Amino acid sequence: MKAVFFEKHGGSEVLQYGDFHEPALSSTEVLVEVKAAALNHLDIWVRKGMPGVPIPLPHIPGSDASGIVLDPGPAKYLKKGMRVVISPGQLLPHHPEFLEGRDSYSPEFKVMGLQTQGTYCEKVSVHPQFVVPVSDRYSFEEWAGVSLVGVTAYHMLVTRANVRAGETVLVHAAGSGVGSIAIQLAKSLGAKVFTTVGSPEKAKTAKMLGADEVIFYREKNFAEEIKKMTGGQGVDVVFEHIGPETWQKNLMCLARGGRMVTCGATSGPKAEVEIRFLFSKQLSILGSYMGSQKELKAALELFEKGVLKPVVDKVLPLSDARLAHERMEARLNTGKIILSVTR
Repeated sequence: MKAVFFEKHGGSEVLQYGDFHEPALSSTEVLVEVKAAALNHLDIWVRKGMPGVPIPLPHIPGSDASGIVLDPGPAKYLKKGMRVVISPGQLLPHHPEFLEGRDSYSPEFKVMGLQTQGTYCEKVSVHPQFVVPVSDRYSFEEWAGVSLVGVTAYHMLVTRANVRAGETVLVHAAGSGVGSIAIQLAKSLGAKVFTTVGSPEKAKTAKMLGADEVIFYREKNFAEEIKKMTGGQGVDVVFEHIGPETWQKNLMCLARGGRMVTCGATSGPKAEVEIRFLFSKQLSILGSYMGSQKELKAALELFEKGVLKPVVDKVLPLSDARLAHERMEARLNTGKIILSVTR
């Protein structure tokens, strides 16, 4: 089959497009023909190498995919030709954390395209638990980009931060895949949403998605702007996935008793905290790692109902994965970059 893979870690130049062995299909797995796969920042980290995380080489990146069932295997509820998406986070049902709906807390929790081969390819084989049927409400390209950002935003805002109606939420990077979904989700929960953007085009999209206030982070100090916009109170929740570039300012613009929920570190892995500021304002810092199968299905249901809508930046052929990575690293995208795999 055709796939995009790398044999060593490095820049976008290590990505190769060519023949890769077909996935081995066991008696307990489902075979899916991939129609489209989406990029995530995780793909870039995987390509560069993640210390302490064993990544099999040669390696196919990619955690998101939509497609059709080729062989349903043991799954009675799946039929050949059925439209599906692949769950990016994977924990088998016999683990206690799965039964508790806390999949990503398990040491056995895996992410597709990280510890396992990913979705930048024509076919994938997975346990039926990780194959979720979807409708034809959206195209394959649109469905491809919702799973990882959907479950991540849901886990962050609903489960970890427990956002309530009437609260205020700052969502960083409206143009990112996860930011574009977080704006919509926070609004659906009844929150007033502030967001940061880097261009007028991204500001327009943010407003269209429901953002109440937009801050151009390159031109203004977002923490000072938040203080002005909230009458000095600050926001109740900060949706953080940037890292040290925004970390200290995030804490500064939180209201007393506010909470910052974080799922990523695109600007670096380490940040400093003013401890006295943290305890005197009684702030909370909440780590968040993807989410559970239960949360993924809840997020997908919101997409099915139209409460959340996919945001697609650009669709490129699978063979242009290198260009897609370069576009994401340059922060040119507004929403998800999609790789069209098979038609």
